[in-house]
Amino acid sequence: MVVAMPQHPIAGTLDARGGVASSAELRRWYSARQIRQAVVDGHILRDARGHYALASADEGLRAARRLRAVVVTRSAAAFYGWRLKTQPPRPEVAVPRGRKVSAIDRQRYAVSWRTLPPAALLGAHVTTPVRTVVDCAVALPFDEALAIADSALRSGSVSPGQLLDAAQDVKRAGRQRALRVAHHADRRAENPFESVVRAISLDVAGLRLQPQVSLRSAGRVIHPDLADRDLGIAVEADSYEYHTTRQQIDIDCHRYTELGLGGWLVLRVSHQQAMHRHGWVRSACERAVEYRRTTPFRAGASG
Repeated sequence: MVVAMPQHPIAGTLDARGGVASSAELRRWYSARQIRQAVVDGHILRDARGHYALASADEGLRAARRLRAVVVTRSAAAFYGWRLKTQPPRPEVAVPRGRKVSAIDRQRYAVSWRTLPPAALLGAHVTTPVRTVVDCAVALPFDEALAIADSALRSGSVSPGQLLDAAQDVKRAGRQRALRVAHHADRRAENPFESVVRAISLDVAGLRLQPQVSLRSAGRVIHPDLADRDLGIAVEADSYEYHTTRQQIDIDCHRYTELGLGGWLVLRVSHQQAMHRHGWVRSACERAVEYRRTTPFRAGASG
């Protein structure tokens, strides 16, 4: 029997943040010595000056080189340093149709068989950024695909126009899935947490949450994580990793209080709820919209 080893604490922090983090972010909880040791021990990678990623981000590339394959979908997204809702449990790679892959390698890697044109590749072993986003849009659940698309736009690797054009070129069944992601992708989303909550809310009739909306209240500008200006509904994505310092708690309390005094209905959603309790999050959003039908919004905090 194979016993799963516990995840290293720093790797766990990176996982909760979508797979990547800056040194400044990690230094909130870990010393420079702890971070260096995690790199030495192979738990995380230092992929650029001041930036770190899960070691799994490089596993796909190693697998592709070994199998003469191409890194695809979530493994390709991790290769580009984008933030993911969930990390792939095995490197995701594609090989040409007809290629034989051993049973051991099929267990070790998530292998798909397809022929990719040269235009879909960046170099020999990874799909281009825009092809990666579209492949994820077709293959993954909507919330996971939206988180990847948001991160790709945020990084500047893909533009909204490129994504929409590529989605329109998708053939047959996957086209509508790709177009839905392309239409709703938004670079303003700060992390997969916000992207997932927004993806859930898109199934709620009458609710249109936007990320990082600027509102002015009591002479200061505040930015709820997600907000519907017309309904006066705000959603705050509360992660234990973002709400542990005294300064952050002070900022959060100010924002919640000002939104409440401004007449906003504020929903607070935890990381666990967003990732694993979609039904409850959707229900809360639906009840918020229903509440607004009987208690209309009178803006006291406006943009």
